[in-house]
Amino acid sequence: MPKLTRDQILAVADIKTEEVQVPEWGGSVFVRGLTGAQRDKFEMKVVEHRGTKQIWHRENIRARIIVMSVVDDKGELLFSEKDIKAVSEKAAGALERIFNVAQRLSGLSKQDVEELAKN
Repeated sequence: MPKLTRDQILAVADIKTEEVQVPEWGGSVFVRGLTGAQRDKFEMKVVEHRGTKQIWHRENIRARIIVMSVVDDKGELLFSEKDIKAVSEKAAGALERIFNVAQRLSGLSKQDVEELAKN
């Protein structure tokens, strides 16, 4: 396998997007995988460090990822952090379907999410 250069690595469009049918909403949405920075931000929102203590914010984990992953046809986010609560109140089946795709595209294993939620 060839050794890649810095420029080759940075030139690769490696964030995948997938269309997900959401019959509960009467259409589909585009789901984009998280970037490394977005994943770090997500994890920072879930775990808060106060000195030597860790405070876990498990509430709305799925909605958080969905808000960071659902984009329009130009790749712009549809939601902002202000929408997390509203998104979390949508149908669980629809959220789970979108979350599963966002999770897969972002390289977040079920074990990663369970570990964040459990701890």
